[in-house]
Amino acid sequence: MTDTNESGAQPEGAEAPAPGMNILGQYIKDLSFENPNAPRSLAQGDQPKLDINVNVGAQQIGDDQFEVVLTLTAKAERPDMVMFNVELVYAGLFKITGVPKEHMHPFVMIECPRMIFPFARNILSEATRNGGFPPLMLDPIDFAQLYRQNLAEQAAQGGEQKPN
Repeated sequence: MTDTNESGAQPEGAEAPAPGMNILGQYIKDLSFENPNAPRSLAQGDQPKLDINVNVGAQQIGDDQFEVVLTLTAKAERPDMVMFNVELVYAGLFKITGVPKEHMHPFVMIECPRMIFPFARNILSEATRNGGFPPLMLDPIDFAQLYRQNLAEQAAQGGEQKPN
């Protein structure tokens, strides 16, 4: 138990609580797999072009709770056809404590998706395998680099970072 003064604040010189994160839940919000040219798309042929997109979003649910949404899309196509198109919107509900307000946005946008990515990666892999293709095994994602890249793009567009 931490000592507090009459206003409920910690006394001067008291250490702030260590940052903590609990995953309260993880869930699929949306999963779509399309194989529009089956069975032709399952035949052997040229290596398909694969486009993969990753997006992270978050919203504050309560005082110390955040829903973090990881959207993964992948489209495989050959010059003559789309082989598959898959989209996964995967979310986690997090309780975050002890993180200073000025560090909350990067913490939520980097650490939370890092925790749920392996589960989303597995779901995407299973969906492509169940669709008749080799499992799509995404490489690990550097969410810190993705966060910095998004900040740079916002700055270039004249936008402001909006903490959640």
